[in-house]
Amino acid sequence: MRALLVVNPKATATTERMRDVLAHALASETKLDVVQTQARGHATSLARQAVVDGLDVVVALGGDGTVNEVVNGLLAKGPVPGQPALAVVPGGNANVFARALGLPASPVDATSQLLEALQLNRRRSVGLGQADHRWFTFCAGLGLDAEVVRRVEHKRADGRRATPALFVRQGVQHFFLHARGHEPTITVHADGHEPERIGLALVCNTDPWTYLGRRPVRPCPDASFDLGLDLFGLRSLGAITTLRHLRQILSTRPRPRGRAVLALHDTPGFRLVADTPLALQVDGDDLGDRTEVVFRAVPDALEVLV
Repeated sequence: MRALLVVNPKATATTERMRDVLAHALASETKLDVVQTQARGHATSLARQAVVDGLDVVVALGGDGTVNEVVNGLLAKGPVPGQPALAVVPGGNANVFARALGLPASPVDATSQLLEALQLNRRRSVGLGQADHRWFTFCAGLGLDAEVVRRVEHKRADGRRATPALFVRQGVQHFFLHARGHEPTITVHADGHEPERIGLALVCNTDPWTYLGRRPVRPCPDASFDLGLDLFGLRSLGAITTLRHLRQILSTRPRPRGRAVLALHDTPGFRLVADTPLALQVDGDDLGDRTEVVFRAVPDALEVLV
């Protein structure tokens, strides 16, 4: 078995110490190459080459950004027979995709589970989402959510860590300074539904997902890797309405509901059209401003070692 270990050198200190341990352990089970990423997009290039070279497994050691890049490299030409399986060892601040797969939060425990999965060839197929041509593993957002991601990325560029508190502060500041009370600016076009106007759009591929440490954020509690895409939208961004539904999606038994909520479940896809350019994010990665995005669900897009 041939494998590639893609390492994000900006991973946490604990994960950095795990790199050599993981490489040594994987080398006992596979013919292994280890590469540290050098810049944004490098992991995508490495994973794309792994497909060309016919490797069996690509292991991503890092956070959700590293995982997303690897996935986009593996699926650069779409799902194809014989493409490498993905394995994940969490090394970021949120590790949402790893948690959604049920992997341990500890890199040590995740490595142990990965080695067992390799020995037993234990894997599962997962459905993924696409925002235009960009793959995402757990979520995407247009508008408010993506603006918060952008603000956090700017803070990280200044040396701040992407902590739950940072996301909360940036979310509150952006909402009260820029978003509160604005008229809906996004139109949802989905087959079988009349066009709907919303001010907030979150697209989910699984549940739960979170940027808030161990606290789950569940706007789409029925979303699943085994189903189509789910959409959570708010028709109003008034302060009381928004805070009420924020409380709902943070509860232990979330069930977002109310006249302000637009919820689509298990859809093959839809199109979002904005009146003015809005920020777009996938898996917590800022993709710039868009006025139109087509979302599509792709079942059984990737095999993952679990």
